[in-house]
Amino acid sequence: MKGLDFSLLTSRPKLIEFEGISMTQYFTDDWENVQNFQTRPDDILIATYPKAGTTWVSYILDLLHFGNTEPERQTSMPIYMRIPFLEMTIPEMDTGVELANNLPTRPRLIKTHLPVQLVPKSFWEQNCKVIYVARNAKDNAVSYFHFDLMNKVQPHPGDWNNFLQMFMDGKTVFGPWYDHVCGFWEKKQTYANLHYMFFEDMVENTGREVDQLCSFLGLSTPTEEREKITKNVHFDVMKENQMTNYSTVSAMDFTISPFMRKGKVGDWKNHFTVHQNEQFDKHYQQRMKNTTLSFRTEI
Repeated sequence: MKGLDFSLLTSRPKLIEFEGISMTQYFTDDWENVQNFQTRPDDILIATYPKAGTTWVSYILDLLHFGNTEPERQTSMPIYMRIPFLEMTIPEMDTGVELANNLPTRPRLIKTHLPVQLVPKSFWEQNCKVIYVARNAKDNAVSYFHFDLMNKVQPHPGDWNNFLQMFMDGKTVFGPWYDHVCGFWEKKQTYANLHYMFFEDMVENTGREVDQLCSFLGLSTPTEEREKITKNVHFDVMKENQMTNYSTVSAMDFTISPFMRKGKVGDWKNHFTVHQNEQFDKHYQQRMKNTTLSFRTEI
């Protein structure tokens, strides 16, 4: 299996308009295969806007399903190999679709950042379980900014003020945050197999969220095992775990920022100026006025 070696990438990708949203070639080059991806009814899709807790929930699910039966996975295989990123295509490496098709596990755990309208139709047709994680817009924007600074597979974000404007305009990779979180929220109203989670709830009480996941997935994981998983997925533990912290990925410059930076609720207060906050709140109210979805920006 090929590892994530990005040494052949010489420059950052350009932002392109694709299917109505901002993307880069790394998520569109294998588009036909992504859209035609054949799911199985027991596949589980982990869907998020970037930097909303994807790796966190991925790791919880991996431990719930395979922590006991395949313990060697936990120490020998990075999380991105265990849970392929479906739309990812990097030159000279297995595509996300190839990795997903070659997964030996049942169920297959697969992740995506695609907005709801671009998720391959077979996930819905096969009635697959979908787990969506949403994070409040302000913390999500801050986390995404730091991620784009250190990740050469993303366009350069410029300074914080520039990035925040791009975030508000929906000109970040995978399109507007607003449409993403609301799109899956609307889908949940008609698709029973979608479990909608909030990053803030996970920070507040990880154990409770693990219990709810078990309930949704129909898993009768013993209490002791759940408690052990909750300890293993603590942010500080995952940050030190080479199999979950992305330190094995050459495209990420950890001298700028770690992949797992803070994992806190309310860090946005260290970045937003008073003026930026006022502007953002006004824009946010406009964009979110037609949804019942609501977020906490502090806990």
